Amino acid sequence: MARKVRTNSDWSASTPVLPATGPRRQALYRSLRGLIESGQMRPGDKLPTTRDIAARFGMSRGAAVAAYEMLVADGFAEARVGAGTYVAEAVPLVQPAPVLPQFSPEVAKEAVPHVSQQIRGDEGRAPLPGALGCSTADETTLRIFRMLMNRHLMKPSPRHFHYNDPAGSLALRVEVAAYLKAARGVVCEPEQVIMTSGTQQGLDLAVRALLKPGDPVWLEDPCYAAARELFEGADLSVTPVPVDGEGIDVAAGIATRPDARAVYVTPSHQYPLGVTLSMTRRLALIDWARSAGAYIIEDDYDSEFRFAGPPLSALQGIDGSGHVIYLGTFSKTLLPGFRIGYLVVPRRLRERILTIRRLTDRFPSTLSEDALTEFLRDGHFSAHIKRARKRVRAARDALVEALQPGPFAVSTPEQGLHLVADLPPGSDDVGLARQALEAGFGVKALSPLYRALPARRGLVIGFSGFPPEVLAGAARRFLAGLT
Repeated sequence: MARKVRTNSDWSASTPVLPATGPRRQALYRSLRGLIESGQMRPGDKLPTTRDIAARFGMSRGAAVAAYEMLVADGFAEARVGAGTYVAEAVPLVQPAPVLPQFSPEVAKEAVPHVSQQIRGDEGRAPLPGALGCSTADETTLRIFRMLMNRHLMKPSPRHFHYNDPAGSLALRVEVAAYLKAARGVVCEPEQVIMTSGTQQGLDLAVRALLKPGDPVWLEDPCYAAARELFEGADLSVTPVPVDGEGIDVAAGIATRPDARAVYVTPSHQYPLGVTLSMTRRLALIDWARSAGAYIIEDDYDSEFRFAGPPLSALQGIDGSGHVIYLGTFSKTLLPGFRIGYLVVPRRLRERILTIRRLTDRFPSTLSEDALTEFLRDGHFSAHIKRARKRVRAARDALVEALQPGPFAVSTPEQGLHLVADLPPGSDDVGLARQALEAGFGVKALSPLYRALPARRGLVIGFSGFPPEVLAGAARRFLAGLT
């Protein structure tokens, strides 16, 4: 693995502070060590040369060399022949106010996913096993993407050097349209595909194009929190519609708010409950949208991960009347950090949505698009999905087995990247989620995702992005703390 190297040509922000008098070697050593321990100088940062240090502080170069040798001997730095001295890669940092609980070295080691799947959180920390939204990319996928990205950097296309189509690359949209037709039964042409920076941007574009403040909308209850926050933040009149074993209750929505202008649904794998919208409900939802002149915003966020049964067709493919806006993403299948998703829109909405996109985000990353186009066109994506499904299935099975002795009702999901561990009514799932976090198990409580009562109690647990033994170990550690 290539070492990370960061050079500090202007290192004034991490300049050692030395007393006016006293041994210079010890003072320099203590000052540099303090900068490293506090995180001001990070693993992989290059230290100034001993010659530069000596000149700046008016000390002998021999004293500077001796201080560096002490840092190396104590494990705070490493000398690389012909390259200089660097902050060591494995240095314990002193965190001023830890956001996550502290674990023993054994727990911390187990909580970090395999290097090929490691994703850093908002504060640069690895997510805990059981956390949602972790990717499934493996070393083969990453190696291919490195090759593709390097190829397009070595021989860059002219399109990288000017502003481009807000819909995204036509070549990529052709590949995405072909994939969606074959894998999801989506009926579309490349001009109906708009590349986005993930599902959330696609949802924001759809809301801006379709709705105005005060418009009534349906949301599944429970619902994906970021979607609900977006609708509520747009000052829309939100009606929570209950979800049962067949998905969103269309009849309940019509009875409560028949004049809704739109509905947001996750029909293939409802988030968070994991149920699939039945065909009867699908047809009823489409019939209502047609008669009401409303739009269905279909979020198909993890449909690639189906482990049993026939593939599920998208709502968009059975609509036929242009009342469905289809959202998809490569965040779950590849990397969230890649930031590529897509919208499939009715032709009559295309120009309005593209105008909003152009005014807010201009156009997608051309370099990422070109690499992804080849990844899809050359068959790498389908091979990646097969490998990812196998890994995710193994992790799912290990997690279910580890949870069986607990106080939960757990069933093995046939699709998706998370499961729900149900609790008896009245249980404190929020408190249990807090206990899980303290044990190094990154779950979410189910009940806060509801808007109406009674709320179902349980834990929402992800099983993507972590080796089976790591997930199982975190689950067992959590359960052991409950006894």
